[in-house]
Amino acid sequence: MDWQWDFTFEVVLPRLWEAAGVTVYATVMSFLFALLGGLILMLLKTSRFRLVSFVAGEVIEFIRATPLLVQIFFLFFVLPQFGILLPPLTTGILAISIYNSALTAEVYRAGLQSVPRGQWEAAKALNIPTHRVYQRIIIPQSLPPIIPALGNYLVAIFKETPLLSFVAVGEIMHASKLIGSQYYRFTEAVTIAGIFFLVLSLISAVGIRAVERYVNKRILH
Repeated sequence: MDWQWDFTFEVVLPRLWEAAGVTVYATVMSFLFALLGGLILMLLKTSRFRLVSFVAGEVIEFIRATPLLVQIFFLFFVLPQFGILLPPLTTGILAISIYNSALTAEVYRAGLQSVPRGQWEAAKALNIPTHRVYQRIIIPQSLPPIIPALGNYLVAIFKETPLLSFVAVGEIMHASKLIGSQYYRFTEAVTIAGIFFLVLSLISAVGIRAVERYVNKRILH
């Protein structure tokens, strides 16, 4: 294999390093919006009003059953038809956020359901205010199973960002394809792109484990 180190250091690494900033930004923003969107969907699905709960449940199932790439294309090409013109990066973040909101909603719901029913009944019997019940009893017990699952979705969102290259977002994969097309050398560009994804995924995994240990130490003990 004819690997050109000069080409790697002079062309590939600088351009992919710049694109890595776009990838990290898209990942972080998508994850934060997905956390908020998932919380809203979970609250709607667990609503006492059956119609609200039913509609929220159907929306979640529809989003989960639709490929993310289809959702990206839909927002990218359909929103302008209604006069909503968003930059490709913003559209991609919106699509990834919506898709993962449906997934994180189920994580929240599963976490709350993991708390024994007796905890709720005991708090009700003691006439503890609802916000205190969540703050002191329910949330601390639901966080340990929620955090690892949310961490997995963070890594998954990071790995989903290459789909944004289909709408010309300058993330890592898009930059590597441009380099390969421009210089007719894909080996260095694609290999280094894979290394970037590997390293960033490992860093994310280490951060997730650190947060998990912090929660177990500070909240549960």
